[in-house]
Amino acid sequence: MSSRWWRYPLLAFLALGFVFSAAIMLAGILAYPDLPSLEVLTDYRPKIPLRVYTTEGALIGEFGEERRALIKIGDVPKPMKLAILAAEDDRFYSHGGIDYMGVLRAALANLTAGGAREGASTITMQVARNFFLSGEKTLTRKFSEVLLALKIEHYLSKDQILELYVNQIYLGQRAYGFSAAAQTYFGRPLERLTVAEAAMLAGLPKAPSRYNPVVNPKRAKIRQHYVLRRMHDLKYITDAEYQAALAQPLAVKREVHNVEVNADYVAEMVRQAMFERYQEAIYSSGMKVYTTLRKVDQEAANQALRQGVLDYDRRHGYRGPESFVDLPVRAANLEELLEDALADADTSNGLVPAIVLEASLKQVKCYIKGGETVQISNEGLKFVLKTLSDNASPKTRLRRGALIRVQKDDKSGWQILQRPQIESALVSVVPQDGAIRALVGGFDFNRSKFNHVMQAWRQPGSSFKPFIYSAALEKGLTAATVINDAPIVVDAAQTGGQVWEPKNYENDYDGPMRLRTALTKSKNLVSIRVLQSIGPSYAQDYITRFGFSPEQHPPYLTMALGAGSVTPMQMAAAYSVFANGGYRTQPYLIDRIVDARGTLLVQAKPKRAGDDAERVIDARNAFIMTSIMRDVVRFGTGARAMQLKRQDLAGKTGTTNDQVDAWFTGFNPGLVAIAWIGFDQPRSMGGSETGAQAALPIWMGYMGKVLKGVPEVDLVIPEGVATVKINPQSGHRVPDGSEGILEYFYQENVPAEQTGFFEGLFGGGGKSAEEVKDQLF
Repeated sequence: MSSRWWRYPLLAFLALGFVFSAAIMLAGILAYPDLPSLEVLTDYRPKIPLRVYTTEGALIGEFGEERRALIKIGDVPKPMKLAILAAEDDRFYSHGGIDYMGVLRAALANLTAGGAREGASTITMQVARNFFLSGEKTLTRKFSEVLLALKIEHYLSKDQILELYVNQIYLGQRAYGFSAAAQTYFGRPLERLTVAEAAMLAGLPKAPSRYNPVVNPKRAKIRQHYVLRRMHDLKYITDAEYQAALAQPLAVKREVHNVEVNADYVAEMVRQAMFERYQEAIYSSGMKVYTTLRKVDQEAANQALRQGVLDYDRRHGYRGPESFVDLPVRAANLEELLEDALADADTSNGLVPAIVLEASLKQVKCYIKGGETVQISNEGLKFVLKTLSDNASPKTRLRRGALIRVQKDDKSGWQILQRPQIESALVSVVPQDGAIRALVGGFDFNRSKFNHVMQAWRQPGSSFKPFIYSAALEKGLTAATVINDAPIVVDAAQTGGQVWEPKNYENDYDGPMRLRTALTKSKNLVSIRVLQSIGPSYAQDYITRFGFSPEQHPPYLTMALGAGSVTPMQMAAAYSVFANGGYRTQPYLIDRIVDARGTLLVQAKPKRAGDDAERVIDARNAFIMTSIMRDVVRFGTGARAMQLKRQDLAGKTGTTNDQVDAWFTGFNPGLVAIAWIGFDQPRSMGGSETGAQAALPIWMGYMGKVLKGVPEVDLVIPEGVATVKINPQSGHRVPDGSEGILEYFYQENVPAEQTGFFEGLFGGGGKSAEEVKDQLF
């Protein structure tokens, strides 16, 4: 009897185990009906951000608390799926929601290990926790998690569960799901990731903040190696694939932008418009907005504006380092000190912050934010060479600790530049319907959200003259009307202020000349006499046809030189009237809006020139003005544009007093583009910084790329236009058989033949010699 004493404790232990198991089963039976409904899983509707695209579908912006991009399990590439299973649950397809083998393995590991405790949550349990439960580590929560996992396994297939996991799990940087994370960390879709990159993402669910490769690259690398080792041990990858993945460097995006095309100003314009219409719902309902932007146009605009601004900056010299940092000569934690010093210095449109470590006339060694150390020499130092001299001012001299800006050029390597102070804007539209093809509101959206295309009210200078000349054509003047380019004194009543003695830009005067020549050469004195002839009040009313507000253009003679206020977008709409033959079209940005399921919500229906758009000027007027502005590009102030080797370009330079604003406003029959440059706080850009010098190169940089390969379009002479041979000095028609030049006229304004000395010297079609003499001299 005594030899069987052990049976009683064993029976008691078994009884306790039975009672404990029965209690758990009873608790489960009682709790099961109260578990959350799985409707949220079967009708999965995650918070998907508002996404904004180009017309072709390239992403330019997203807005929402969570970055998400849903993907079907069948579209998840095999390496990604295997990496997830290796990292989180390699027995996923064989267990029923609870991996008892995994529980036992984790228990043994936790008993023997002294470090971090190992968990045993399956993918199904993680789905249950992510959708329904809190993250607190309590026995009650764990019990509910187990029951929910069993319920989920009962109602959903394994692939359905894995699909939910792939789309729902949080992976850091506001990215939810592996598809969004692929774009967030690597800037590529999931299917283009390598095994090494897939392993890095698969390692994130365990602790997204701890293993974030942006914040903790070293820890992320350790975790990635663990996942790769698991994949190798499980025979998911071969020896060669394993070694190749270990050796592959990871190019993680440090600045997290999921966009494919940089169009921050456009994205913000769309966000504001969508919020006004749909309110807070836009941030979670998954709506997609397709804009009228074209990817190639926007990229060309970005590059052209950036290059134009940097070229201006180079012309005006290096201003010195942004600041100085005290760096000890020797420090064990030097890299940490450097990163702390650069923490608040963000990259500005490709200009990367860096700190100088060593500097000499021949070489500068600097530490770039993110950990790279580079040596810059030769061409890379050209811009800052004067500040490397011992004679340089202490405020501008490059020395150890200087905070500078660098960029990597594909041709010349690293070079030292500076963050520009000047601003610029570029916008292009299709004149036939107003579709906006490109819009850049400033040099760097992250530095300034102010959208200069829409919000900057600036003086247009001479780029406004075509509207005055267009008004003159309606008043009976012609392109052949001769007007004197000579000094003039305007009294205060005609300027709205004080006595005015305007001058031409070159401070020279060429005497009597035709209107065509005057606009081609941008003669100020002729423009003033033209406005004086037609009357400022008439011109103020006339320009409203182009969309300008009369309040912004007081009826004084200064209007002839563009002393009013316009925005680049207004100029784009106004010049479209010339480009499309006389119709007013409204620039628009949003082409269509669809919901998360792809259902069309809104489709733009723009009015088109020649169809339902309003005609605001005579087709003959638009034709003659366009022909004159083609001469501006061929022979006048915009002649630099002939480097594009096209004959169908027209436009006008614009420079305001003291070179405060510079413009080039130009077009061909299919595209209008407006380029502006100036300081936010208006001040002179420098004596030589005219529209032709500062703005035209930006316009050319854009148009040169987007019109490459596009056939040229000839001007079609509209009905009612007469082509007449005239005397280039007098503007009068010459007798048949005589020498002269061709000019275009309204049929009713064809000039008479030259008859007398005064008419031969000062005449012009459409007005008598006496009228011309009285009004213009």
